[in-house]
Amino acid sequence: MEKKSNEKIKPAREKNKEKSKEQFLNAVGEILQTKGYAALKINDVAATARLDKKLIYRYFGGFDQLLDEYVLSKDFWSNVKGEKVPSIIEDGGKDFLKQMFQNQFDTLEHNIELQKILLWRLSQQRNSLTKLTKEQENVGEQIFASMVDPHFNGKSETFRAICAILVSGLYYLNMSTAHNSTTFCGIDLEDKKGRNQIKKAIDFIVEQTYDNL
Repeated sequence: MEKKSNEKIKPAREKNKEKSKEQFLNAVGEILQTKGYAALKINDVAATARLDKKLIYRYFGGFDQLLDEYVLSKDFWSNVKGEKVPSIIEDGGKDFLKQMFQNQFDTLEHNIELQKILLWRLSQQRNSLTKLTKEQENVGEQIFASMVDPHFNGKSETFRAICAILVSGLYYLNMSTAHNSTTFCGIDLEDKKGRNQIKKAIDFIVEQTYDNL
């Protein structure tokens, strides 16, 4: 009877732990959106989550680790792995990359938290943000090594440079729209038609690169 009782308690405790972790992660996002990264302090996060700050150390190992988990959970490229990556590639990754660039463009439009993280990374040096950059590079390297490099052989570095322009450009277009002007090069990026034009341009650039590089 005692064993059965313990088996019931353990899942309940685990459920409470996951709920508390989610509350802390949501609290980080709330503060980041409403007050900015300068307001991310352990006491404020605990107060926003309405939980004891000691639980941050118990569940995450520390405040920096909490920020690490939050930042990586919101990033687009850090989560392009597992089932999101096709097991069989027959076109050198062309269709996959077109889809990923478009998904990046769409994701950042509505993900205000990720926009704040990217602005934070440009404004301040922090271990969590450095780890974000490294994780993005690790994911990118896996994609390049498994799909792109074998396809382009000696011209792979040129393709990587084109990808760098696309990724950074798509980030900037969304962030500029959110924080400054909605129009860029005469294209209204708050209008569905304008955003579709950007997506068509993504396809064109990738198609031309694969056809002519």
